[in-house]
Amino acid sequence: MPAKGKGGKNNKKGKKRDDGGDRRALEFKEDGQEYAQVLRMLGDGRVALQCYDDVARTGLIRGTMRRRVWINMGDIVLIGLREFQP
Repeated sequence: MPAKGKGGKNNKKGKKRDDGGDRRALEFKEDGQEYAQVLRMLGDGRVALQCYDDVARTGLIRGTMRRRVWINMGDIVLIGLREFQP
């Protein structure tokens, strides 16, 4: 009987990991940034946020984060505050 995990399409699809525990350093807020909690996923890369300064805001997930990082309801995120011009 052949050993498991030696080959085949499904085995080769897996992500290569080193499990070294490399994690990014925690980024603290600076001027023009604020912490917020994700309330709802609105679709099209937009989220409803409740900021820690008690203001409800709508946020936009940038393209690189949209593809690589999973953001769920209840997550704490660091947002950049910008002026809106209609």
